[in-house]
Amino acid sequence: MKRIIVTGGAGFLGSHLCERLLKENNHVIAIDNFFTGSKENISHLLDNKNFEIIINDIIEYIHVECDEIYNFACPASPIHYQRNPVHTFKTSIFGILNMLNLARDCKARILQASTSEVYGDPLEHPQKENYWGHVNPNGIRSCYDEGKRSAETLMMDYYRQYNTDIKIIRIFNTYGPRMNENDGRVVSNFIIQALQNIPITVYGDGSQTRSFCYCDDLIDGAIKMMNSENFIGPVNLGNPYEMTVLEFAKKIVDMTNSKSQIIFKDLPQDDPIKRQPDITLAKEKLNWKPDYKLEEGLKKTIEYFDNYLKNK
Repeated sequence: MKRIIVTGGAGFLGSHLCERLLKENNHVIAIDNFFTGSKENISHLLDNKNFEIIINDIIEYIHVECDEIYNFACPASPIHYQRNPVHTFKTSIFGILNMLNLARDCKARILQASTSEVYGDPLEHPQKENYWGHVNPNGIRSCYDEGKRSAETLMMDYYRQYNTDIKIIRIFNTYGPRMNENDGRVVSNFIIQALQNIPITVYGDGSQTRSFCYCDDLIDGAIKMMNSENFIGPVNLGNPYEMTVLEFAKKIVDMTNSKSQIIFKDLPQDDPIKRQPDITLAKEKLNWKPDYKLEEGLKKTIEYFDNYLKNK
């Protein structure tokens, strides 16, 4: 039985990862400070004898004996990471330093949950892993974008200097049950607005594109990456099926039978115009590609938010 740390283990993706690792007969230690994570996300795991939760901010030193570390701790939506940008940057830099030192000391393998935001507002489309990105280093999104880019730098430096056993995944837009209601992301925003029959807010003219990966597919990819040999990444994990934000809004209205009208607001600063992963490398190295069709994943997500709003 492996002892596996999941930082951000009470978050949206972290909680799904903890659940999956427990099903695979591991001892899972979730570390979370509940900045954006929630106790409700892991409440169903608390009775499992192979699960423990440590309330801690990873910018503070912690030592826990382990075999593997999944570093998923960091606010990932603009509303939350811009709420305290200095702390967001510290989470990426001091947090990964603490986890890399822990991995080195325990001779553990560490996986960094990086992001498609390392590509910024890309000039290459779709984005491949060898693209260096087009990122504003001093904008309102920089605390997250540059923090994640710096974390990748530290991962590679520990690999080269200390031979630390590392893995890097770059996560593209992911959705599913347990998304934060107030995270400002397009999936949760549109579903909640549609279920409440209030106006759906599209930023810009809605022609910007996104691709959406269901959480179960993403977790599959992360675990495959952790268990892979002779491949450290970075590797894109996401769904290459691309659509405009306006098309997506209309789909949500249709799937929820909503009376919501679509309204348009100004596009936020540095909001990417296009975002689509090239997953050739993931197919080749991990034998991974997303299985969920968009409608399939959205149905589960809509059900989750419908129940959430009814029980609120």
